[in-house]
Amino acid sequence: MALRQCAIYGKGGIGKSTTTQNMVAGLAEAGNKVMIVGCDPKADSTRLILHSKAQNTIMQMAADAGSVEDLELEDVLKKGYGGIKCVESGGPEPGVGCAGRGVITAINFLEEEGAYEEDLDFVFYDVLGDVVCGGFAMPIRQNKAQEIYIVVSGEMMAMYAANNICKGIVKYASSGSVRLAGLICNSRNTDREDELIEALAAKLGTQMIHFIPRDNVVQRAEIRRMTVIEYDPKSKQADQYRDLSRKIRDNKNMVVPTPLTMDELEGLMMEFGMLEEEDETIIGRTAAQEGVAAFA
Repeated sequence: MALRQCAIYGKGGIGKSTTTQNMVAGLAEAGNKVMIVGCDPKADSTRLILHSKAQNTIMQMAADAGSVEDLELEDVLKKGYGGIKCVESGGPEPGVGCAGRGVITAINFLEEEGAYEEDLDFVFYDVLGDVVCGGFAMPIRQNKAQEIYIVVSGEMMAMYAANNICKGIVKYASSGSVRLAGLICNSRNTDREDELIEALAAKLGTQMIHFIPRDNVVQRAEIRRMTVIEYDPKSKQADQYRDLSRKIRDNKNMVVPTPLTMDELEGLMMEFGMLEEEDETIIGRTAAQEGVAAFA
């Protein structure tokens, strides 16, 4: 099969790196050759695959060696569970420079060193939070990744972030082959969450490719720096990640999304009881004007 390059985006803290690693473990278990490129300065995109706290990053090793030209591919690329190849771009110390530069440097280095020419079926870019500007947009902007998956939940800010990421995809889709491939709902157990994300996906013109239920086995596996498929392969949650990996492997539903306006997004949230109807008559009125009793 031809190499498929996919990027996983989503609001910070949504469980994007955990979801990516667990799903990739499912692909590897099924015999697929996969590489993860961590595009987050925290360098936590490969820890469950490598059983390590944090992999040495290209940016840190380049700083130690003097320049990125002084590195070899085997210095930065490590193999973990199921033969999964792992790379972390890294970034500068907080407040020192643009973290997106690490993503650009890492991807250019991997290309120049022939990392993509090996026997690979999939490359997954695990991209920082909901930032779709500068270096973090490189997997979208320069046609590195053709498939974008957004990890989302039934929480308001996760949906805002997903909608914003879709705006970024639209911007670069006109000049390249990048497409939205689906929403992955990483459940937070909110009311009617699956229905809500299905409705959001429909409005965006895409699909909810899978709904991952909440299960504490994910945290138990993480404490041991393992994916669920490796830690407890017979668990129901392991099967959920296998299902997700199979759906991604078989997915052919690639679209240019149709982002919602803020009014449309808020209307959807009101429909599902996440926001109350706005009362225009109270806008700009002080407590004194409304006769609200003040308590000392």
